[in-house]
Amino acid sequence: MQKLLAEGIGTAFLLIGVVGSGIMGEALAGGNVAIALLANAIATGCTLYFIITTLGPISGAHFNPAVTLAFLIRKDITPKEAAAYIPVQIIGGILGVWACHIMFDLQFLQASTTDRTGVAQWFSEVLATFGLLFVIFGGIKNRPDAVPTLVALYITGAYWFTSSTSFANPAVTIARGFSDTFAGINPSHIPMFIVMQIVGVGVAALVLPRLFPKD
Repeated sequence: MQKLLAEGIGTAFLLIGVVGSGIMGEALAGGNVAIALLANAIATGCTLYFIITTLGPISGAHFNPAVTLAFLIRKDITPKEAAAYIPVQIIGGILGVWACHIMFDLQFLQASTTDRTGVAQWFSEVLATFGLLFVIFGGIKNRPDAVPTLVALYITGAYWFTSSTSFANPAVTIARGFSDTFAGINPSHIPMFIVMQIVGVGVAALVLPRLFPKD
C-alpha cells in the first residue's frame, strides 16, 4: 500500500507540474509559445527531480507504465506489482489534472482539442521513451545517486528536441487528454502515442541489456 500510495501521489504531482505549468506559462507568455514551452519544460524537470528523490526509495519512482513495463521485462518487479502500479499511475495522473483545473479555476471536466498526430510525432515518442529508459538504466548501472537529476535533465531537454515534446509515458498521455489546456492531447490521438511508447520499451528491452547488463 505504501508503494502504491507513492506511485499515485508521485504521478499526480507529475501531472500537476506538466499541466499546471502549461496553464501558467501560456497565461503569462503573451502568446509566445516558445516561452510557454520553456516554462513548461523547466517546471516538469523540477517536478521530476523532487518526486524521484523523495519517493524513489519507497516505490522505485516509476510514475510511468512504460517504466514499470521495462522493469517487469528485466524481472526487477513481479507481474503482480506491475499490475497494481499501472492503474494507480493512471488514476493519479488524472487526479493531478483535475487538481490543476481546480487551482486555476477552470472547468473541472474537459477533453483536449489539441491535435498531436502524424509519423513525425509517433517516431518522436519511440525515441523519447527509449531515451528515458536509456537514462534510467544507464544511471542505475553507473550513477544510481544521479538518477533523479538525469531524468529531470533528460525530460527538460526532450521537451525541445522531440517534435512530440516527449510524453514518453502512457499515464501522462492519458491524463493530458482530460485537459483542454496548453499540455493537452486530443483523446483520439492517445492510442497511437501509447502504441509508440510501448514500441520504445521494446527497443530498449533489446538494446539496453547489451549496454547496461545487470550485475
